[in-house]
Amino acid sequence: MNDQFEVFVLDDTMYQTKLNKMFNNRKKFKPENLGLARAFIPGSIREIYAKKGDKVKANQPILVLEAMKMRNIYKAPIDGIVKDILVTSSEKVVKNQELFEII
Repeated sequence: MNDQFEVFVLDDTMYQTKLNKMFNNRKKFKPENLGLARAFIPGSIREIYAKKGDKVKANQPILVLEAMKMRNIYKAPIDGIVKDILVTSSEKVVKNQELFEII
């Protein structure tokens, strides 16, 4: 174990501590792809408003996922170009299935 103190900031508070072996061997954080949308619930794709290659703005509707008689509108999370629409209209999707990607 390292006998040196490490300094880190969390929520605007500075901490000084000794880090253990388990912390040093942890899986490092890898930022998620913000342009990749996944289904948060199983359902059916009802409408698709965009296609591959379209330029989109953040909050622009991309598709509709119907689940439990509710229509969930998926909007573009970022400005960009639709890299791919990974589903088709009327397709049934499972939880966490990739729906579309924007780059």
